Amino acid sequence: MTLRYHSPLAQVLLISAVCFLCPGMFNALNGLGGAGQLDPHTANNANSALYATFCIFSIAGGGIVNVCGVRFTTALACLTYAIYTGSYVHYNNTGDGVPTIIAGAVLGVGAGILWTAQGVIMVSYPSEKEKGRFISIFWIIFNLGGLFGGILPFAINYYSAGSLTNSVYVLFVILECAGAATALFLVPPVCVVRDDGSHATIVQSPRSARRESLEVLRLFGNKWMLLLLPMSFTSNFFYGYQFSQYNGAIFTLRTRGFNNLLYWTSQIFGSYALSLLLDFSRWSRRKRGIYAMVIMSVSFNVVWACTLVMQLRYTKGTENTDYPGGLIDFLESSRAAGPISLYFFMGLVDAWYQNIAYWIIGTLTNDAHITARYIGFYKGVQSLGASVSWQIGAREIPYMNQLVGNWAILVVSLPTMAYTIMQVEDRALDDRLLCSFVRDNESMVAGAYGWDLSPRQFTKPRSPKYLARHVDSIV
Repeated sequence: MTLRYHSPLAQVLLISAVCFLCPGMFNALNGLGGAGQLDPHTANNANSALYATFCIFSIAGGGIVNVCGVRFTTALACLTYAIYTGSYVHYNNTGDGVPTIIAGAVLGVGAGILWTAQGVIMVSYPSEKEKGRFISIFWIIFNLGGLFGGILPFAINYYSAGSLTNSVYVLFVILECAGAATALFLVPPVCVVRDDGSHATIVQSPRSARRESLEVLRLFGNKWMLLLLPMSFTSNFFYGYQFSQYNGAIFTLRTRGFNNLLYWTSQIFGSYALSLLLDFSRWSRRKRGIYAMVIMSVSFNVVWACTLVMQLRYTKGTENTDYPGGLIDFLESSRAAGPISLYFFMGLVDAWYQNIAYWIIGTLTNDAHITARYIGFYKGVQSLGASVSWQIGAREIPYMNQLVGNWAILVVSLPTMAYTIMQVEDRALDDRLLCSFVRDNESMVAGAYGWDLSPRQFTKPRSPKYLARHVDSIV
């Protein structure tokens, strides 16, 4: 890996910094349960609105990013995180949750576009042998945002039992605005050159909105996207239960912050450990994927089984919890050790699930524009699942019912993930197109993946300087 400005590594580091400052801070707030509020209902409704618009704009996000480019779309998307976080200052002062719910819907628009751009950079820029490592690099830096964001409320509210103070929310807004500024340093995919001289995209000409709209619609008939629907729906579904009905229900505010630190720390270690397996060059990609899938599946089911044991001890949360002994504080070591350790492992297996999901999508194609559509579809269905999950929490469905539903949906997602991994080859079908002419390969590619590719879209590799002079229309 070489750290050139136009290299995949440099661009992944940049998007990692952006997500550290924006989604990372959002995760820190959400991980507290109720976004740091004692009453989680407003946050749950805001999250429902967020993921509803997130779903729509993620599916459309692939086309938006392909037409408008990653730079300014990402920067504008980051500002929606600041708007959402800032709305809690108004809520703290007035108790009016309507602006927060509206801000959640606005954030869904930005988040859909941001995560599509992020997926393009993380999954399609690196070469085949580096995909696991680059996913790990992103996941570590991104979750450092959640870790750092967890330290702030934990320290500031150490002696407080109420909601987060305005100063914490304002600090988060400042960091999220810094993320928007960082996004302006991203370059278009067509300018990115790997260490072996290949480019991150085979498309040189600007993309039309009409063409992208048609390509997005075709995703609904794409074999791989349909197979991965259960995985996509499940991948963020369990956050609602884990953050609100577990962490937000039976722990004190400062312990929720402490749990956040452990949750995001476990994601960092889990992601790094999995990357060593996913990039283990002595095994084929299929074999690596199978072993990773087995480890994740067994671990996730063990964690849910332990969660079931915990859930049998309480039926309601927050200050009115019926958990034996009341809310758990991390200083009560005899009561806290088991529940807190379980939350740590929730974060660990979540990292494995998310990393494997991205890795699977990364095995389907190496082209940035096609990846944009795949990631957008994945994030759209993912946010649909999250929207349903948060709305279930807002409607006060019994905790046990939520747990059973989460566990069942996870189990349903595993077979199609395993099947897709069984079809993985050591090299994505379109990888050769990134370095050569493909007139003779057009029918093969179109037949295998249903892509509408035209030979005029492909060209020999160009230097970054040449490309930079010809991509103003898509920056």
